[in-house]
Amino acid sequence: MLTKTIIDGLEVEYNIVHRKIKYPRLELKTGNLLLVVPKGYKNPEKLIEEHKEWIHNKISAIKDSKERSKGKKLNLNRDEYALRELLLFSVNKFSRELNVKPNRVTLRNMRSKWGSCSSKKNLNFNKLLKYLPDDLVKYVVLHEIAHLREKKHDEEFWKIVSAKFVNYKEKEKDLMDYWFLIQSQ
Repeated sequence: MLTKTIIDGLEVEYNIVHRKIKYPRLELKTGNLLLVVPKGYKNPEKLIEEHKEWIHNKISAIKDSKERSKGKKLNLNRDEYALRELLLFSVNKFSRELNVKPNRVTLRNMRSKWGSCSSKKNLNFNKLLKYLPDDLVKYVVLHEIAHLREKKHDEEFWKIVSAKFVNYKEKEKDLMDYWFLIQSQ
């Protein structure tokens, strides 16, 4: 059931889901707030109160991103074959530069990510990347290749990324903009 609340003048819609988990969490993967709480959890709204600044900042960033996305255009000329070629070329290039070796590279449908890197060094890329400009596809590849050297998004990880993409913060914003643009189609 969709519920609404106001956080610092911002209307926030959210759903509560009870699952067999140990700790409650907040999710904003799709732009909608989801409170995931253990079964029998009392007063899930308390989570909103405890994290209202974080929620406000994230939802504001999403609204800004949706607005920016209106000025972007999707690449409708690239098919999956061409995407696979660009991905493999970029994986090989960045792997050599960072002196790492991925195990496997896979193109698949992903619901909430552009890419991922498993503990087994498998790289997975979202088929939706075909709609992005080349530089953003290459950025996603470097981002995942960097995880072969540094698992977490810590300072060392961002040093690796910023050595190739000084403007990585802008790239991250662009990725969010394109995500919402694709979802709105």
